[in-house]
Amino acid sequence: MNNERIEYTILRNLIFNEDYTRKVLPFINEIFFSKREEQILFQEINTFVLKYKNLPSKESILIELGNRKDINEEENRIVKELINSLSPEEIDQQWLLDTTEKFCKDRAVHNAVLDGIKILDGKDKKRTQEAIPSILADALAVSFDKHIGHDYIEDADDRFKFYHTKEKKYQFDLSYFNRITKGGVPSKTLNIALAGTGVGKSLFMCHCASAYLAQGLNVLYITLEMAEERIAERIDANLLDVSMDDLHHLPKDLYDSKILKVKNRSTGKLIIKEYPTASAHAGHFRALFNELSLKKSFRPDVVFIDYLNICTSARFKGGNVGSYFFIKAIAEELRGLAVEFNVPIFSATQTTRTGYVSTDIGLEDTAESFGLPATADFMFALQSNEELEQLGQMKVKQLKNRYNDPGINRSFIIGVDRAKMKLYDVENTAQNIVDKGTEVENNDKDPYDKFSDFKVW
Repeated sequence: MNNERIEYTILRNLIFNEDYTRKVLPFINEIFFSKREEQILFQEINTFVLKYKNLPSKESILIELGNRKDINEEENRIVKELINSLSPEEIDQQWLLDTTEKFCKDRAVHNAVLDGIKILDGKDKKRTQEAIPSILADALAVSFDKHIGHDYIEDADDRFKFYHTKEKKYQFDLSYFNRITKGGVPSKTLNIALAGTGVGKSLFMCHCASAYLAQGLNVLYITLEMAEERIAERIDANLLDVSMDDLHHLPKDLYDSKILKVKNRSTGKLIIKEYPTASAHAGHFRALFNELSLKKSFRPDVVFIDYLNICTSARFKGGNVGSYFFIKAIAEELRGLAVEFNVPIFSATQTTRTGYVSTDIGLEDTAESFGLPATADFMFALQSNEELEQLGQMKVKQLKNRYNDPGINRSFIIGVDRAKMKLYDVENTAQNIVDKGTEVENNDKDPYDKFSDFKVW
């Protein structure tokens, strides 16, 4: 037996090294082992640890092996020889973890390539070619989580540093949104706009995407409703300061000069990616992130997904899942994506039919799922009526806010220029519909005082 093989070293330590086993076992798959006897031994180790929450002894494995009906006499003999050859050995723990992680990643990529070839050859009847990028992305993402938790006493100094470190936030270009979020949204968050059809979900996201690009940030805009060109058209209207109608009559030289000004003003990039409605989920978006990183060296700072209700879930397939669980699952998967890639994600959701005609939208007007508000970090309603439309205004109402007290400026007014797909601050005199009984901040107060980013959990 060749004791130099990494597979042998892994199996030995899975039996004799408890700390190692607890860290790596969730990441190892039996198909990573090329030899049948090693796969069988791993199955026994894995089953024992999961059932008894302890390391197996060689004797217990041998007994369980004797009870198996799916292996022949020769396989039984070879596995027994392998088990009897194993013994504890002093080894550098960090080297072992690093080497095991590389082994798992290499085998995952190897298997992903083989799966891709099967799909291309038509030998996989369940998956199409569209699944290949996701399969490869999942393989490339294999990584051990070396952090095992926060030690309250031992990590007190780190916690103190955290309290006195200003959290990076992505500021809006709208003063009231900055006020209610204490300076913008942080990374690893899910931020949701709630509105009826035609009120301004996509307008809001296109405006914010334009504003973040103008700040020099990398922006990824995923659309499942409108074509890529339609989203780009709206962003053109916003950044070029030209109405949607006039865009189609703009001379080429003038259009080019305006685009050049945008390019010179910003160091960021904007990527717009279209998926068919109800066809894409967080797994597809993860694959897109990885592909953009590999092919374009592009990593988004802020992500927009237009919009949540017409995504699908990576966990629930088909249409038999209740809408509550389905929409909640989508929200959880998107928030997990935000955490994984360290970005804020903006998305939107529809109101119920009742909410569409209501003059005062609440969380109960969230279409299809109360699980969505439970998952989101920041959620607000966009409301309009005939009077507001005539004034070129829109009402914003806070529904949930993990960044600040939602009772402060619960409702406020922003300006809307639908022709140019822009939002803007209005005069303070327009703030005449703030909810009664809620606190309104003094407009003269500096919203960025020394405690502005202090977190209250």
